[in-house]
Amino acid sequence: MMERSRLIKLQRGILLAGCFGLVACQQKMADQPRYEPLKKSEFFDDQRASRPLVEGTVARGHLDADEQLYGGKVGGAPAKTFPFSIDRQVLQRGRERFDIFCSPCHDRVGTGQGMIVRRGYRPPPSLHIERLRAAPPGHFFDVISHGFGAMPDYAAQISPHDRWAITAYIRALQLSQNAALGDVPEPARRMLLEKRP
Repeated sequence: MMERSRLIKLQRGILLAGCFGLVACQQKMADQPRYEPLKKSEFFDDQRASRPLVEGTVARGHLDADEQLYGGKVGGAPAKTFPFSIDRQVLQRGRERFDIFCSPCHDRVGTGQGMIVRRGYRPPPSLHIERLRAAPPGHFFDVISHGFGAMPDYAAQISPHDRWAITAYIRALQLSQNAALGDVPEPARRMLLEKRP
């Protein structure tokens, strides 16, 4: 019995010593000597810790040189055209993204009476008012990217291509809600006229 209690005490002692040993061996990796960004350095001749980039260096995946695609502008003014061709697939993607990000406030047809507005949030203008129907596509891209009024920016959540897809879908919504019979292709127009009472 005495032997067993000594063995337990010895095991506890070894375990306790091991714990202290682990604590004593803690590495201070976060506290290594280093230069803080934009601080003075005695090591370099120009005394700058932050080194200038090599000329022509571009971070991979961040060459946003296309002003229209990434900024929604051409020559500093809102783009009047889209930076790529718009087809059915782009419109479907735009609809999907619009329904996710825009319809809570703008509703699914863009009248500005979404669910959040019905719960008391400040209503956005209808996308079908004359001012917005006349606005160039770059205006919508810019508002989605940077926000406007009570609307927050969505640049972090929505990629540039998807922002353009949403813009194209907004144009389709505007056409659908303000279309005249003359805008309908001839075969479909005949079908509409036949269905009239």
